[in-house]
Amino acid sequence: MNISDYLFEQGLAVIPLLNVIGKIIKETKFVNDRYIPVILLVIGVACAFGIMGVSADSAIQGVLLTGTAVFGNQLVKQLSNA
Repeated sequence: MNISDYLFEQGLAVIPLLNVIGKIIKETKFVNDRYIPVILLVIGVACAFGIMGVSADSAIQGVLLTGTAVFGNQLVKQLSNA
């Protein structure tokens, strides 16, 4: 299995975008860290809607893209602290 089997190809560009936006939000200190994934979820779903159009499939893709970005960020953090 490959990640591209689950995520649409145009959406893969959204993952680094979400990482950059998350880093910017974290650096601003205006938002509590626990709300960053929720903000990224809204942005990820909005990006998927913009690319694929408004549908249930695009909402699912937005959730998957955001999950990949947040999980990837946490995986890097945890492995670098080990």
